[in-house]
Amino acid sequence: MDVSVDGTENFVIGVDYGTLSGRAVVVRVRDGKELGSGVFDYPHAVVTDTLPPDVAGVADDGAARLPGEWALQVPNDYRDVLRNAVPAAIADAGIDPAAVVGIATDFTACTMVPVKADGTPLNEVGGFANRPHAYVKLWRHHAAQPQADRINALAAERKENWLPRYGGLISSEWEFAKGLQLLEEDPETYAAMDHWVEAADWIVWQLCGNYVRNACTAGYKGIYQDGRYPSEDFLAALNPQFKDFVRTKLAHTIGRLGDAAGYLTAEAAAWTGLPEGIAVAVGNVDAHVTVPAAKAVEPGQLVAIMGTSTCHVMNGAELHEVPGMCGVVDGGIVDGLWGYEAGQSGVGDIFGWFTKNGVPPEYHHAAAARGLGIHEYLTELAANQAIGEHGLIALDWHSGNRSVLVDHELSGLVVGQTLATRPEDTYRALLEATAFGTRTIVDAFRDSGVPVKEFIVAGGLVKNTLLMQIYADVTGLQLSTIGSTQGPALGSAIHAAVAADRYPDIRAAAEAMGSEPGAVFTPIPANVAAYEDLFQEYRTLHDYFGRGTNDVMHRLKAIQRRAVRPLVTAAVSA
Repeated sequence: MDVSVDGTENFVIGVDYGTLSGRAVVVRVRDGKELGSGVFDYPHAVVTDTLPPDVAGVADDGAARLPGEWALQVPNDYRDVLRNAVPAAIADAGIDPAAVVGIATDFTACTMVPVKADGTPLNEVGGFANRPHAYVKLWRHHAAQPQADRINALAAERKENWLPRYGGLISSEWEFAKGLQLLEEDPETYAAMDHWVEAADWIVWQLCGNYVRNACTAGYKGIYQDGRYPSEDFLAALNPQFKDFVRTKLAHTIGRLGDAAGYLTAEAAAWTGLPEGIAVAVGNVDAHVTVPAAKAVEPGQLVAIMGTSTCHVMNGAELHEVPGMCGVVDGGIVDGLWGYEAGQSGVGDIFGWFTKNGVPPEYHHAAAARGLGIHEYLTELAANQAIGEHGLIALDWHSGNRSVLVDHELSGLVVGQTLATRPEDTYRALLEATAFGTRTIVDAFRDSGVPVKEFIVAGGLVKNTLLMQIYADVTGLQLSTIGSTQGPALGSAIHAAVAADRYPDIRAAAEAMGSEPGAVFTPIPANVAAYEDLFQEYRTLHDYFGRGTNDVMHRLKAIQRRAVRPLVTAAVSA
């Protein structure tokens, strides 16, 4: 297939929407070479304390404090990525924008936007700016756990046939739990909402003027299986007012991954500096879109996208039910294969939390004196330890457990601390805990008939070589990193090339444009044996606290909620 127009070089843009920023990359169509990039940090980051006064119009001293499980974002920050990061990437690449033939985006998921019929977010509608439920609910918004618990209990009781496709449990992060929370906590906002939209689809809507639901989030986050959502009878049993949720708020045209959702509008062309009318690909999820960037489109190639959280995605030739997975979807990653997803809700977030809250000033000063970041400094200290020297074992549940327990009421734990425990000890134990969490996922896939043959890592954490070696040693798998530092954005660019008809399908585009492997980490036999002992201890704690033997973590959450004033209700009333 001719990948150029009129014999000239063509380019595509991939835009990756992360938790804290958006990144745009200019990619050459014929070989996937990344020519330029631009990054824009969301001005409002993650809203966890109070609604931002410049948006909500509420003074700081009069704003209600959000409960701890809330995580919101401001949708206009996403538009600002298009206005800033895309032009910056074009300038960095030094290309003529007229040579760009397509643009594609990927997003965190499940990140939901309540909107009016024309796509206007509710927080931008008069009278709703000071209502928390009118804002974007970020993927790590876990306040809908009570609703998720009810969905799971009812689905299990009724033996709903879609439940095993999600490992037997629906997450509080997903569309239905968050939608039910919105209805029950702020029915006025729910009534005003015309569409409950994945951010992955909302940003495409902003670019091309068409609302198309992508097949990936519809399947993994929207309980869309075999052409159907959960029935109205099921939804009414949860709450009579929720009966028509699918029909009136959620259901929409499903777009196949790699297809064009539409074409760039004049308004979006003005934002981005790109030609009006170029192809805009159907939206996608940051993890799943990375698979073609890593050239991992065949069964058994597990791709872990490691950043603030980790998402594990892999294709399989057959349908199997894996306990605690985030979903298995026909064509959820590439056509013709079953796409499997699992994940860990906190990874880089845990490391970042510890450096901010658990490391004394003298360590920060020592790191600065050597010109190192605190993560680099702690990693250097931790790397000098023998396996098990710190005497610790940790559970990586500081942001709950996504897989395999699917329980965001769980919390973090470190066992073995003494008065001699140092920050580098705890830091290494947390690194190892996230590796043990990934090992648990790999074992669950293997035990369910979906063997992991290759382990490929993408995302910001690949630069920590100690962490990569720990993962190789803990899983016993050879680990390769993706050569690109912008895996999701490259994956989106690959989808843009297909949407622009420069390649016939994702497989062909991945072969031509995907990144070659970067560093490779081979398991060290002595380390594998040493970590096996620690992993068995991890698994004991994992089952003790996570499978009902001791529900102390749940009880502590309940006590915490009782101690916190119902501030969101107060804000809505105000």
